Amino acid sequence: MSFKPCLLIPIYNHKDSIGHTVERLVPCGLPIFIVDDGSDQATQDRLAGLAQLHARVRLLRLPVNGGKGGAVMHGLRAAQQAGFSHALQIDADGQHDAADVPRFLERGAARPEAVICGQARYDASVPRARLYGRYVTHFWVWVETLSFTIRDTMCGFRLYPLAATCALLDEGQLPTRMDFDIAIAVHLAWRGLAFENLPTHVTYPVDGVSHFAPWRDNVRITKMHTRLFFGMLARLPLLLGRKVLGQRSAAQHWSQLTERSSGIGLRITYQCYRWLGARTARWLLYPIVGYFFLFVPGPRRASRDYLRRIALCSGAPPPRWRDTWQHLFAFAESGLDKLVAWMGDIDPAQIDFADRALFDAVLASGRGAVLLGAHLGNLEMARALATGQQLAVVNAVVYTQHAQQFNRMLAWANPRFEVNLVQLSKLGPATAIRLQDKIDRGELLAIFGDRTPPVEGGASERVSEVEFLGAPASFAHGPLILASLLDCPVYLFFCLREGDRYRIHFELFAQRVELPRRERQQRLTCYLQRYAQRLQAHCLKAPFQWFNFYDFWRPNFHNNASTGSNRV
Repeated sequence: MSFKPCLLIPIYNHKDSIGHTVERLVPCGLPIFIVDDGSDQATQDRLAGLAQLHARVRLLRLPVNGGKGGAVMHGLRAAQQAGFSHALQIDADGQHDAADVPRFLERGAARPEAVICGQARYDASVPRARLYGRYVTHFWVWVETLSFTIRDTMCGFRLYPLAATCALLDEGQLPTRMDFDIAIAVHLAWRGLAFENLPTHVTYPVDGVSHFAPWRDNVRITKMHTRLFFGMLARLPLLLGRKVLGQRSAAQHWSQLTERSSGIGLRITYQCYRWLGARTARWLLYPIVGYFFLFVPGPRRASRDYLRRIALCSGAPPPRWRDTWQHLFAFAESGLDKLVAWMGDIDPAQIDFADRALFDAVLASGRGAVLLGAHLGNLEMARALATGQQLAVVNAVVYTQHAQQFNRMLAWANPRFEVNLVQLSKLGPATAIRLQDKIDRGELLAIFGDRTPPVEGGASERVSEVEFLGAPASFAHGPLILASLLDCPVYLFFCLREGDRYRIHFELFAQRVELPRRERQQRLTCYLQRYAQRLQAHCLKAPFQWFNFYDFWRPNFHNNASTGSNRV
């Protein structure tokens, strides 16, 4: 997961303290988003001067005061749109110790999937009523989350992972005033995010300006806790399920979770299909998907983020929970389809192959080719059909350590599954010679291009960052470098489900991948941008059939967390 942080300061009429706060933050070397929440003219003038003085200051202005929460939410969205992965919120009034910023950033870099919360350590300047009131809130937060994980929900010194946080903002209605810091922490905890508490010194300046209205804001916080309590009751099965099953990390990959948890489910599904038929096996998918939908938040959040990007690119309404369910269910269906295909029970009449003439021409040439696919649709099913009908020899290039249970399941359904499985731990000379021999014999190599492989020893996989669904995303160089070494044509190859039928898409991507030494990086980026554009076009046509269930738009996530799929 990448870590590209910025600083975020909400401000309302703190003209006397904001200058000192900014001066202490500038040496951190990070962009500083200041959100002016409808401040008076004197504060506006002060902020304009700071923006002119410091190039790192990015000034945002809300015309009418809407509350601290509204300003923070506006800043979080702006930071994400600007390409940042994390935002560190800090108050404008000088209460928070700017010297602790490096500590927050260090912990955020080490745990980029977590919310890093400041845990206030007060000096004698803190008002007694405010101090005692915080203990009441802490108690209710522990009740509302059924956890002691969050030690201080009222401290506004906090580092947010933007992808998960902005997904929450897009779906939920959070309070916009002084109750915001509490509410967003509880909602993020409900979504399964990890929290880490970082002790930090907090002081109340003698001449500081506080906008906390004891009566009004305490009533507002009380009402909020009432809503959160009933929200906890509605989520009680989910929260208790996490307690029993153990909390999954937000950074874990969907395929890792199914690999660990669903071996029995796969065998039951297989036997159910074998003895009771496809309809009964399909009904069995509902409880399996329901388990992951309720108790494994990582893929659910990743699906929402992906579908939200699809909606923005297509002009469709924002995704609802039903859309996420449909997305996860489509993934489960694709697994069942693979089993059915390798058992030989797919009728070829169900397959539409408009580009069959081009495919036949490739086979007739006697020269092999690389089939560049993606976690889109069901390419494994197409390989099963080609194998079963002896149309072509399609080799799947896979990594041996991933998705082993599911691969064993497919091999159990048909021993021929493993015949043309090229298993890699790394691409060395021996493997390259083996693959070249297959190309020379006219065989096809199926490679997935939308995920980087695991890298041993913490090394960095070479990637290029290109535009995909409206935001930068990282794609690996590996498949293109392999195609260049093999000196063979590259074709895009997808198999998408359309109701009860399947459609194969086959098109020429490059007659030859040329990577001259001086233009190598530029050429790779150009090729990958073309690939991303074609992948995007198919995703927009079949949005529920792209099965990369992790935060794809964190450029190096797939290098820091082991990928669970078995394709390159």
